[in-house]
Amino acid sequence: MDNARESLTTHAAARGAEIRLKFGPEIGWDQLLQILSDRTCVRYPCKLDFDAAALEPGECAYPEPLGERPEDGFRLCIHPWFAARRDCVPLLALYQIAAVNYGLFASPGDAEAFGAAVLGLPREQYYSELCALADELHADFPSEDGPGCGCSG
Repeated sequence: MDNARESLTTHAAARGAEIRLKFGPEIGWDQLLQILSDRTCVRYPCKLDFDAAALEPGECAYPEPLGERPEDGFRLCIHPWFAARRDCVPLLALYQIAAVNYGLFASPGDAEAFGAAVLGLPREQYYSELCALADELHADFPSEDGPGCGCSG
């Protein structure tokens, strides 16, 4: 099982690097929209929506299935807090694309490897930047019952 896990993480990083070569080196809002519409990058149809209704407490983003089959597509829900911060949306969205592309087989490590490779960042830096965004959201909604999604507890 460890070989399969390692193989998927390696594959996710390689696909991320290919996407960076195709759309980079800078991956911003416009490039993200191009990536989402390219079936060689995102396996199933996926549209962005700044909507927290499908998010669980503690989530900043979530790929909501639009039907019973992956082929029906996904609605990539991003917390509305980030609607005015489109520069950080690729960071959040790329992490979720791993779940769209690999389904239940995707681990957090696969998502980190994929997103980091697309953005050309070391995996640890990518994770730190995700946590900073999550902590920022959490700081704005500090209630235990609120929609915050901090990494650092």
